Amino acid sequence: MLRQAMLALSKSRRAERLVTTSPLTADVVRRYVADDIGAVVGDLTRDGLLVSVDHLGEEVNDPAQAEAAVASYVALLDLLPAGSDVSVKLTALGLRQSQRLATTNAATICAAAAGKGVTVTLDAEEHDTVPGLHAVHAALRRDHPDVGVVVQAYLPDSLDRCEKLGGARVRLCKGAYTAPGAYTRPADIDRSFVRCLKILMAGTGYPMVATHDPRLLRIASALAVLAGRDLSGFEYQMLYGVRPDEQARLAGLGARVRVYVPYGSDWYAYLMRRLAERPRNLAFFLRSLASRR
Repeated sequence: MLRQAMLALSKSRRAERLVTTSPLTADVVRRYVADDIGAVVGDLTRDGLLVSVDHLGEEVNDPAQAEAAVASYVALLDLLPAGSDVSVKLTALGLRQSQRLATTNAATICAAAAGKGVTVTLDAEEHDTVPGLHAVHAALRRDHPDVGVVVQAYLPDSLDRCEKLGGARVRLCKGAYTAPGAYTRPADIDRSFVRCLKILMAGTGYPMVATHDPRLLRIASALAVLAGRDLSGFEYQMLYGVRPDEQARLAGLGARVRVYVPYGSDWYAYLMRRLAERPRNLAFFLRSLASRR
């Protein structure tokens, strides 16, 4: 119930105004959102970690806003070392206005990223955007075969999605949204995650295992061994600010570990979804509102 409440708050304009105008939220925001993206990326890469950077923002209202989002991503590429990734939400590129517009804008980012040795991953959003997400991904792969896509295990069609994504870079996550008919019990979501992971590890693509769950991390490692994948054949992905010690431990073992780093002023919806995924962080968040620590 707490998770559902937090997800509802992520869509509340009134709550957004309250939280984003408070001077007391800086501590919790800096914990999960980079304030100086160049410095944060530099620190992480020096520690042997890879990065996937998300310029926060979604649900634009007109093509001009989508064009501005493209420009932000192209400018971001100058701050990233080769081997980095950028994570792009298609509603920020105009998906709500036109699938063709989103495809064109995403292709511009893909072309610019390729010139810098950077990959692009199309990020997951609300359930009604999922068909458009995969349609755009399929179109982009014709000219940009290394473009990645996210599959959310909480959706009942996730296994079918994984089976159809042969040869692709696929980020598998549990899911941070709600959807009609979706799995809601943690055990059901975990079972779906493992079923999807078995398909991806046994397939011809590149699995990106996006979870902080210790049990699922162990299962991913075992499935990689069973599938004959070495440490270069898949990667773990974790959020900036979440389990940094585990990130460092896995990287120290030689695993590829990529940190998902969001930045930008449009952080409210992202932060609420992160708190919904990990309700234990809500106490930290409320303390930041109640006192200047």
